Amino acid sequence: MANDIWSVADLLRGDYKRHEYGQVILPFTLLRRLDAVMEPTRDAVRARDASLDIQNKERPLELAAKLPFYNTSEQNFASIASDATSVAKNLRDYINGFSPNVRRILARFDLDNEITRLAGAKILYKVVGRFSSMKDLDKLENHDMGYVFEHLIRKFAEDSNETAGEHFTPREVIKLMVNLLIAPDAETIAGEGQVINILDPACGTGGMLTAAEDHIKSINQNAEVYLFGQELNAESWAICQSDMLMRNQRGRIHFGNSFSDDGHPDQKFDYMLANPPFGVEWKKVKDEVEAEAELGHAGRFGAGTPRINDGSFLFLQHLLSKMEPVEGKGARLAIVFNGSPLFTGAAESGESRIRQWILENDWLEGIVALPDQLFYNTGISTYFWVLSNRKPKALRGKVVLLDARDQWEKLRKSLGDKRKLISDDQIKHITELYVDALKGAVGADHPNHAKVKIFATRDFGYHRITVERPLKLRFEITEDSLAALGSAKALTKWDGREALVEALRGLVGSVWWTKKEATDALHAAAAADGAQWPTAATLLKGLWGAVSMSDPEGEVQKAKKGGVETTLPDPDLRDYENIPLDEDINDYFTREVIPHVPDAWIDDDKTKVGYEIPFTRHFYVYTPPRPLAEIDAELRELETQIQKLLGEVTG
Repeated sequence: MANDIWSVADLLRGDYKRHEYGQVILPFTLLRRLDAVMEPTRDAVRARDASLDIQNKERPLELAAKLPFYNTSEQNFASIASDATSVAKNLRDYINGFSPNVRRILARFDLDNEITRLAGAKILYKVVGRFSSMKDLDKLENHDMGYVFEHLIRKFAEDSNETAGEHFTPREVIKLMVNLLIAPDAETIAGEGQVINILDPACGTGGMLTAAEDHIKSINQNAEVYLFGQELNAESWAICQSDMLMRNQRGRIHFGNSFSDDGHPDQKFDYMLANPPFGVEWKKVKDEVEAEAELGHAGRFGAGTPRINDGSFLFLQHLLSKMEPVEGKGARLAIVFNGSPLFTGAAESGESRIRQWILENDWLEGIVALPDQLFYNTGISTYFWVLSNRKPKALRGKVVLLDARDQWEKLRKSLGDKRKLISDDQIKHITELYVDALKGAVGADHPNHAKVKIFATRDFGYHRITVERPLKLRFEITEDSLAALGSAKALTKWDGREALVEALRGLVGSVWWTKKEATDALHAAAAADGAQWPTAATLLKGLWGAVSMSDPEGEVQKAKKGGVETTLPDPDLRDYENIPLDEDINDYFTREVIPHVPDAWIDDDKTKVGYEIPFTRHFYVYTPPRPLAEIDAELRELETQIQKLLGEVTG
């Protein structure tokens, strides 16, 4: 069906650029889908509309349509396609006949301008005719129609060079994500009287939301599920909203930016899930985000803001702010990230502080590493983060790391950058392994224990210390040091610079190993030549910067600070160490640093606390290199083959 719809591109070629095809194909596909779904009750709606003499007809007409939308126009796709002379007029009449909720959706496509453009290119009649000839659109389940739309949108995204982070989530990835989110609560969901609210703040065409509902309904058909979402892309929002209408789904999909325009203020949710764009900057909404952050934890971004070019942690904080309180039912959420949120940002950076806040509040339940090449237009590695404010008792203060990077099968044909998929059996295996880990059932005797590691939340914290070593200098006059003195920025506005340089030229080749010796010699040379000696601190700094050189055999430099003589550090020898949070800093320093650099010390004023989750390091498996003898034998064999081939060519 998607390929049949895509064939409309043949009609657009020449009048539209490839990246513009979606402006026509997506809204017309939606119109034709609605047209097909309304066909059985079309006459009943028209008759009911004619019989009503009231102003507000919406509810009676919805009942006549047996749908939460309707169309009162005398037109349909078949009649529009049968009249070439009035196709634009009849199509507009048809669009205006829709119920207000559908007209709001269609407005996001700017369809009226496209009708004018198609008519001007004299291809509107052909486009309508092609869509009119498409059959069985009413027979497709909403789930399958979602596949059609996502397939089309993926093709348009590829043609418009969408960034790698703006992609649609493959259905098997959604299925795994929903399983990990819902599986631990299966027994609770199966109970009576379940009313469940679900949120996706970057919902796209709504695939995650509908998959979550389907999964819950498979556990408890009587559960009342309300779906809430938010989407920034107009076309995706319109498709999602229309799908919700056709499903007669309860809930609300808000159009707008989740960072600057919270579509569900003061609402709380039982489950949340999201696959936000990777590495997308938030510069456009910087003022709104920072204003929200200033509210502290009364707002959504109280833990701080990440760097401007990656809003991943803003999405996560947005979700955490909407968790149903643990005093009620509590909440669980899952989000897809690339590797960056695991470790990006040094100690006390925005990202590190956000990780610290999450871990110290004990909300992070687990992280699952996925295979690469799973998504349509990015091949990068991805991770599920699962968070909850009602972690099982056995897991409190702990985090599950699950390595599922080997759980994939190769696609027979690549779909963009997607070359791998996760099979149903693998989804089941990963889900069972994760649930077992939550229960503490993945011990050393478990067949997959190497794929699961459990850490205390504090294991991801560290003290970042600054290791200083003394500044040791020798002092010398060379042609290079005189050139440096002549061009020193600190001396450029000092009138005595040129005279001093000339006065010191007679000392070229001289070396001193103490600052006092150098001072005496330089003073004497300047006085002998009648040159002025600098007295201001900035001028002296420029002078000594030009004539001093770092040397391990040089004099240790000292300065008075607050009346106390202190050793000056050498910035070029400065180093940093990350020390586990629960390890004594001085014990670590004495054991790991002093044996190598006995004169080092810690600058206590610069010690910081940081948090990172080095997932790959924890699952790294050393692979020894091949034996040299084996490599040599292979090289000799290759040389023999090359000589043989050369002999055949020259012979």
